[in-house]
Amino acid sequence: MTPTPRMPEQDTTGQVADAVRGNWVDRLAPAGLRPYLRLSRADRPIGTWLLLLPCWWGVGLAAASGGARAFDVWIVAGCGIGAWLMRGAGCTWNDITDRDIDGAVARTRSRPIPSGQVTVKQALGWLVAQALVAFLILLTFDVAAIGLGIASLGLVAIYPFAKRFTWWPQIFLGLAFNWGALLAWTAQTGSLSLAPVLLYLAGIAWTLFYDTIYAHQDKEDDALIGVKSTARLFGTRTKGWLQGFLVASVLLMSAAIVVALMPQASLAALVVALAGAWGFGWHMWAQLARLDIDDPDICLALFRSNRNAGLIPALFLAVAIFV
Repeated sequence: MTPTPRMPEQDTTGQVADAVRGNWVDRLAPAGLRPYLRLSRADRPIGTWLLLLPCWWGVGLAAASGGARAFDVWIVAGCGIGAWLMRGAGCTWNDITDRDIDGAVARTRSRPIPSGQVTVKQALGWLVAQALVAFLILLTFDVAAIGLGIASLGLVAIYPFAKRFTWWPQIFLGLAFNWGALLAWTAQTGSLSLAPVLLYLAGIAWTLFYDTIYAHQDKEDDALIGVKSTARLFGTRTKGWLQGFLVASVLLMSAAIVVALMPQASLAALVVALAGAWGFGWHMWAQLARLDIDDPDICLALFRSNRNAGLIPALFLAVAIFV
């Protein structure tokens, strides 16, 4: 009979290796709920921010272009709640599909499923619960936005498998994580146009930037188990590729702003919004100056700093609404 393997020491408390130390889940959440909140990455909030910020870009750009409405306040809040729920559902699905891979990687073997904190069946129930509540929020938007929200489920389902068949799984992550730019614009305006599509593409380039940095933490383990990533693909050429993603993201976001605001917004609004796009780029440039792809701690810190990078255009777009 095969003996049960001993879990790493950190698993005796259930803490996840790459969670923020002293996070609210480990300190304050009821013990029985902690494994489920860890499945949702509630102890690692950066992913929720990275899913939410393109939503705020979309509604901000739409409001700056065509004027703000009272309902925009709910779009902003509803996207916040929905991002938390759908990021949780997506991460739960990711952990279900990756449970064998996670058990073989030092950084992820402490996650709830490979560490034995929850079963796959329990995780599936948690996934469904989160998705259903998120769907109820989606139903408060118009029909076009609801359709876009439902369509995004295909991308969420495919992403965990991408690293098994392509060196570019970060593209699939970008397609899923930036969908909110399209959805929030549509919730505000009732239809899609060129500007949100350009904004969506800017977000995808941004995701390639930050998630390549993130993937450098696991490149050695990934090589051993055969998991693909842009970090492994680029190797020592990473900084050059990241510079390209940075430029693409800033130019595409700038183009989205020009297309959206030129017809009717004031020159001041256009300048303010463009300043947000370029401030976004300067933040990414500062990350590149600090990057050491062989230092996992720096990679994780830079990855997390992209919350602030994404907040820059969101805040400038919010100001542009009232200029």
